[in-house]
Amino acid sequence: MYSANLTGFGLAVASSAFIGSSFIIKKKGLQKAGASGTRASSGGYGYLRQPLWWIGMVTMIVGEFANFVAYIYAPAVLVTPLGALSIIVSAVLAHFILKEKLKKLGVLGCLLCIVGSVVIVLHAPREHDLNSVDEIWALATQPAFLLYTASAVAITLVLVLYCEPRYGRTNIMVYIGVCSIFGSLTVMSIKAIGIAIKLTLEGSNQAANFQTWVFVMVSVTCIITQLNYLNKALDTFNTAVVSPIYYAMFTSLTILASAIMFKVF
Repeated sequence: MYSANLTGFGLAVASSAFIGSSFIIKKKGLQKAGASGTRASSGGYGYLRQPLWWIGMVTMIVGEFANFVAYIYAPAVLVTPLGALSIIVSAVLAHFILKEKLKKLGVLGCLLCIVGSVVIVLHAPREHDLNSVDEIWALATQPAFLLYTASAVAITLVLVLYCEPRYGRTNIMVYIGVCSIFGSLTVMSIKAIGIAIKLTLEGSNQAANFQTWVFVMVSVTCIITQLNYLNKALDTFNTAVVSPIYYAMFTSLTILASAIMFKVF
């Protein structure tokens, strides 16, 4: 277990470096696209023709893949908080490349995120051993987690349909809220897929279970939604502000979702 947690720790650290860098690269791509067409915050998709944005996407994919593998080896409550390192990478690069100055209060906020993450990692509980996707499905369909999922979807719909048209460009919590809420569901689905892959490689094929593909579809839907609203947030607000707030909300909701689904309080 210690070796598995160490492997997950190393992969999570590498993931943070890639993801933190991707924020900056994507931001540069969004700026270039916005200078010659409709901005992402206004519903434009010109950034899809920007090579720089795609470089940022590839960097993020590499980071997310490392994060995905980390979830196979270590509990979500250990892996997710390590995303605090991406804040440091993003803030430092934003300072030098994007000329976005992080003030004293922002620096203090980043430090508090890191200190809190260290405390969580040091006290990360051990997860129960799971031997099939059916066991994960049973955890995902328990009343408490179904209530969390229903609440998450309902709040997201309110943010998208009511809050975004009115407050999207002035209140960062609208875009970040959608990203964070769906992000917590993404992590739970990714964790399930990771366990399914691990069990399959060990000789217990999980691809035949329809539950595995339900988790895959949920992951794809949530990831696409996250990317769309993260692009809007980056295009509208300062990267040095987006990164810490997104990290704090995403981590908090992921820990809550993990505690409810996997019962790791």
